[in-house]
Amino acid sequence: MSLSRREFIALLASSAASMPLAAHAQQPSAMPVVGFLDGGSPTERTQQVAAFRKGLAEAGYQEGQNVELEFRWAEGQYSRFAELAADLVRRRVNLIAVPGSGVGALAAKNATATIPIVFGSGGNPVKEGLVASLNQPGGNLTGVNFFTVELVAKRMQLLRKVVPSATRIALLVNPSDSEGYQSLREVRAAAGGQQVLAFEVASARDIDTAFDSMVRQKADALFVAPGSFFNTRRVQLAVLAARHALPAIYAVRAYPEVGGLMSYGTDVLDAFRQVGVYTARVLKGAKPADLPVLQLTKFELVINLSTARALGLTIPADVLSLADEVIE
Repeated sequence: MSLSRREFIALLASSAASMPLAAHAQQPSAMPVVGFLDGGSPTERTQQVAAFRKGLAEAGYQEGQNVELEFRWAEGQYSRFAELAADLVRRRVNLIAVPGSGVGALAAKNATATIPIVFGSGGNPVKEGLVASLNQPGGNLTGVNFFTVELVAKRMQLLRKVVPSATRIALLVNPSDSEGYQSLREVRAAAGGQQVLAFEVASARDIDTAFDSMVRQKADALFVAPGSFFNTRRVQLAVLAARHALPAIYAVRAYPEVGGLMSYGTDVLDAFRQVGVYTARVLKGAKPADLPVLQLTKFELVINLSTARALGLTIPADVLSLADEVIE
């Protein structure tokens, strides 16, 4: 049976009206976008980003294939966290990952109560106000705790063993970093009879000034608080410590790798990988409120033996035996 021109046009209009719904049902869902917020810079976080991508890949997510990453870098300026987090919220990302900073995670939490957030925190996530509890975080955040602050006492113990004659310990802290600033209290508690000379620094110039003060006050050793601010200035810190013959201990291996004396802390690459794994779990439907905060237990001691020799130090045998890596 033939159709009139009017009937044919009506049939086409009816078919067209039904097409968008059917076509939409056959289309794959949009690729999720993960906002990556970090206190460092892209050049000095290459390995960490690779570790995060590895964690995603272990759970089935490959960047560019079934997930996109949107990076925001504070470059050591913690005051930028709020604006960067707000920018990711405006971008309407599906999830915000903050693998290396509790301060950044708190900024993300203040920016959104609906977008899932997966963090990496070196402090206490409950005391920092990130989660209600470690087992049942509640809200829209969960993540990984890598115990940077809790290891302060162990770092002090190692520093005393390597420099047993030290009576004055200089401490560098960044007042804008709540995690790192907790080290001030912890170092004083672990110092015993040693005097702690605390220096608050927030810029490269402040670091230069602090070292001049350390020399005038005759500091015997140096303890550098954890945090991205110091990580981005690790070469400056290692050079100044060597110039002023100050044995120093740090929280991450990046320091002895550029000439610092030694570090003790969490395996940072493993921490970033685990944040990647948790990010994938949330993308697959897990609710942050029900996903317990992961407690990392993998720590590492790294010693730069060349720096020790240059400082005239002999690393005790029992300390060397504990080292996960010795840089000659």
